[in-house]
Amino acid sequence: MAAMRVEVVYATRGSLDAVAVELPAGATVRDALVAARMKEQGAALGIFGRRVGPETPLADGDRVEIYRPLLADAKEQRRRRAKARRR
Repeated sequence: MAAMRVEVVYATRGSLDAVAVELPAGATVRDALVAARMKEQGAALGIFGRRVGPETPLADGDRVEIYRPLLADAKEQRRRRAKARRR
């Protein structure tokens, strides 16, 4: 069975954790997280900016991204700024 290389990435405000792992063909996003020793912790996951689930199969060269929760809703922030300008 052929092996593939993928990168697992988690970015925080001040740093970037990136781990390259080698997996067997047919591996999933969850397999990549286990191999990279990173926990999904209920976070959203993606491959090259496209949201996917943990059971999504991977292809050679994929970048698995673990998304951290937003600190604030962008729509709500815009509403607050608009309201403040009206005063």
